[in-house]
Amino acid sequence: MRDFLCMKFKETQTLSKIANLLGLSYVGHPDFEITGLNEIHVVQEGEIVFVDHSKYYDKALNSAATTVLINKEVECPEGKTLLISDDPFRDFNKLTKYFNPFIASKSSISDSAVIGENTIIQPNVFIGEHVTIGRNCIIHANVSINNDCIIGDNVTIHSNTVLGSNAFYYKKRPEGFDPLISGGRVIIEDNVDLGASCTIDRGVTGDTTIGEGTKIDNQVHVGHDTIIGKKCLIAAQSGIAGCTVIEDEVTIWGQVGVISGLRIEKGTVLMAQTGVMKSLKKGVYFGTPQEEYRQKMREIVHIKNEVKKEKK
Repeated sequence: MRDFLCMKFKETQTLSKIANLLGLSYVGHPDFEITGLNEIHVVQEGEIVFVDHSKYYDKALNSAATTVLINKEVECPEGKTLLISDDPFRDFNKLTKYFNPFIASKSSISDSAVIGENTIIQPNVFIGEHVTIGRNCIIHANVSINNDCIIGDNVTIHSNTVLGSNAFYYKKRPEGFDPLISGGRVIIEDNVDLGASCTIDRGVTGDTTIGEGTKIDNQVHVGHDTIIGKKCLIAAQSGIAGCTVIEDEVTIWGQVGVISGLRIEKGTVLMAQTGVMKSLKKGVYFGTPQEEYRQKMREIVHIKNEVKKEKK
């Protein structure tokens, strides 16, 4: 399986440069190198992570991150640096805007888009900035492919599907909800089919990825930074929340819901209308919360039998 990627800087930055950009004080050597941004659950060495609640201080400070954007000066672990901010969420957004600014398109198909040989683009398709589409693809009418998406060869995308919509990720403030800005991408690998009216959110700092040979039915939602493996089948009206890993050859039937941050093992089958509340080993599951399919069916039969007895 692939790992989550981060929003890497084009050039390595220093602690003092980032601090000056944000107008912040810092703890550490001014020339300490910073290579990118990432979220706390997938952050890597060289990257910045933000934390704005004491509940998560230890997790952030003990993570792989080597720079922590934090709202209180604390003891700094060896080998790490701190950026001290009264609002780390705000300043993390500032960094995303600065290093990966939104670019507005001036036409329905951007001049910076690269479209491969024998690919068919139907009417009313929008293709944003720095999009790459491979060979022998069919992009049906009214599809929107937003900035920075990468699509492989032999991909079919049906009408009204949207790639690269923003993550559903907000901080509650007294005046309302403040979005965490999405600076990541969507990657669709070779031989993928996407049905009509699907939505695939871009990553916040990394990539939302649909693996080679996977087939997705109509009206499916895939959240930010989720990785779906190779040769998966996902039926209509299913929703997969952000930062989830669906391993290879998983089958998800209609109206399944998967909460964020889970891993579903290779070869698993989720029966229709299952609600997945925890990471799963390989098996067949049904119900909400999910249970092993045969066990769940035995429970249903038992309840029916008990009801029949009561009626007698």
